[in-house]
Amino acid sequence: MSVKLSEKSVLEVLQPVQDPELQKSLVDLNMIRNVKIIDGQVSFTLVLTTPACPLREFIVEDCQKAVRTLPGVKDVTVEVTAETPQQKSLPDRQGIDGVKNIIAISSGKGGVGKSTVAVNVAVSLAAAGAKVGLLDADIYGPNAPTMLGLSEAQVMVRQGTQGEVLEPAFNHGVKLVSMAFLIDKDQPVIWRGPMLNGVIRQFLYQVQWGDLDYLIVDLPPGTGDAQLTMVQAVPMAGAVIVSTPQTVALLDARKGLKMFQQLNVPVLGIVENMSYFIPPDLPDKQYDIFGSGGGEKTSQELGVPLLGCVPLEIGLREGGDTGLPIVVGSPDSASAKALRAIAQKIAGKVSVAALT
Repeated sequence: MSVKLSEKSVLEVLQPVQDPELQKSLVDLNMIRNVKIIDGQVSFTLVLTTPACPLREFIVEDCQKAVRTLPGVKDVTVEVTAETPQQKSLPDRQGIDGVKNIIAISSGKGGVGKSTVAVNVAVSLAAAGAKVGLLDADIYGPNAPTMLGLSEAQVMVRQGTQGEVLEPAFNHGVKLVSMAFLIDKDQPVIWRGPMLNGVIRQFLYQVQWGDLDYLIVDLPPGTGDAQLTMVQAVPMAGAVIVSTPQTVALLDARKGLKMFQQLNVPVLGIVENMSYFIPPDLPDKQYDIFGSGGGEKTSQELGVPLLGCVPLEIGLREGGDTGLPIVVGSPDSASAKALRAIAQKIAGKVSVAALT
């Protein structure tokens, strides 16, 4: 007996098709919606868990192949959208209204390119269609505005229902709040811990963030007050550790990683930045200025994923200095491709954690 082409039969043939990261049926996850059949033309909506899904095309292809096995199907149209899941709440942490996932980008020591990774990850997620904010929590050395082309921006202070709120600056699809907006260019921040605690909480709860899929937090290096304030204040979807391949940087990275684990924050993985140098006049050459393989070895020893290796290119530095992140300014460069892939992996791991 032949199978009648219907919404039920379409869902039945799609039942075995799985989300590759969640390893569960798309149908069971309610990711297949709005099935319509008109004269052999089958259409439906595929709702992904993140706009930055790296396997989007493969999932669509698997769905089309499955539906085409039904008799009477002339064509299959798949509309792709995304609904980013909300991270799990914690009873002793106060979430931020409208913000679904808070992700920390951290490092054990300074100078490893943590802010570069944070900015480019944020811009990559926004370019994929996500609603993204960036909180520059490096109060003593706030560089995110320069890297996002917002060094001359000024945040607006508005009167909200619960007091004054800051209106974040915006560029490259990313909302940004930074201490750099509140002080003069050459003014040092000479504060002890309690004042640092206060301004970070202000950036969390007294900013008009609106609806965000991801709030990326660019933390200062080390394991001090800023990290503790952030982890104790809000539920974190996870932390990403940035390091260079050299032994000294990795020693400090391990301490930062262990700190998050001790504070029960999921470590999403390690990013090896400045993995190798690509000279602009010899693009086929690679020089391991800071050593090689350190990130992979550390990830294996500590049992956390290596999210990716970002090469050192002149364009990467130039993009940070001019306010044009390399994922925007040179999207086909090796470092831009690596950073986009890292952003996709981060988004995927956050979705898996929220739905399992």
